[in-house]
Amino acid sequence: MFFDLNIPVNTTASSSGPKKGKGKQQQASNSPQFTVAQLNAIDAHLDLLVHLGYTVICFNQTVNKKIDPKIHVNPLNELLEKLKPRPGILFLKRISVILDEDSEKGFGLINANTSYFNSYDILSLIPTTQATFALACLTHTLPSPLTTHIISIPLTLPRFPFHLKHTLIRTAIKNGAVFEINYVGALGGESDSILLDAGAAEANGGNAKRNWWAAARELVRVTKGKGLIVSGGVVAQADMRAPRDVANLITLLGLPQDAAHAACTSVPKSLILRAQTRKTYRAVFSEPVLVIPEGYTAPTQFPPAISTQSRNPSAQLPSVSQPQTSGGQKKRPRDDDIVDSNQKQTGSGTSSGPIGQSGDKKKKRKKNKE
Repeated sequence: MFFDLNIPVNTTASSSGPKKGKGKQQQASNSPQFTVAQLNAIDAHLDLLVHLGYTVICFNQTVNKKIDPKIHVNPLNELLEKLKPRPGILFLKRISVILDEDSEKGFGLINANTSYFNSYDILSLIPTTQATFALACLTHTLPSPLTTHIISIPLTLPRFPFHLKHTLIRTAIKNGAVFEINYVGALGGESDSILLDAGAAEANGGNAKRNWWAAARELVRVTKGKGLIVSGGVVAQADMRAPRDVANLITLLGLPQDAAHAACTSVPKSLILRAQTRKTYRAVFSEPVLVIPEGYTAPTQFPPAISTQSRNPSAQLPSVSQPQTSGGQKKRPRDDDIVDSNQKQTGSGTSSGPIGQSGDKKKKRKKNKE
């Protein structure tokens, strides 16, 4: 199962500015978003993606600076209804917000607009300054109804817009966010027109291609190959590549072969499963349920315990009788008691060894005195 989570979709009504009067706004929202030529082009785009082997495709709507639900329209719902059915292919909806100096304080991701963003499956941010990058990594990756799942970094700019700090990267990955690499910049292909107008991408050419390789290599070095996904971001069909070709391309950035393959398969899959928790409380799927297989019976008897004598050889020795005091505490045995017990076991009244020799010396001393 291969994923492409960035299929740019441009509409005429969604990019239009605010209009005066309620009638004009209602007319703009009810007007068709896509023409017949646009739908045919999107269908041809999807047919090529399916032919290359992609099974999960996500349409991306890019918004510059701020989202205003009063004038903003989600055209992806209408698009999915007009596309021809493709069995076995999963379509998702994604919204990307470009953050700049004007949108640092607020750009629409607030609790009051939670119900509006529920129509999207994935939320992503495109920071262009150091302040917006820190805001995206620290604040918007925390579990909430408006959690950001993807942080897409502009890689084709002539100069990197901010410094990739290790603390920000580690915090974002720990919170469950991933960083996106669009392979269209490596080919020098055409980028989304909204990114070009907002200054978040550079026009296709040799300079953009060279900038992409330098910035992508730095991103792989800072993240150490963890929390990365690879998407297309392709506008022209000539720039499309198969999933395995993309994995081989990413290995040139210093990623191992298994990590490059996971960036197109397992990492996007876990991202989509985590994105579903955005509509629940504190990123929890559901209450876990213990499933007991049929015919299973719990054991009624425990296995026999190991005897203490087999575990401790010293326990086989005979025990010495220990007198007890009135308080119930055991007293330390005297040497005479130990000697008496040894004599009883051997059956003789005297013991051999140094103790018997000491008794013979005492008898000789008495005879000498007499």
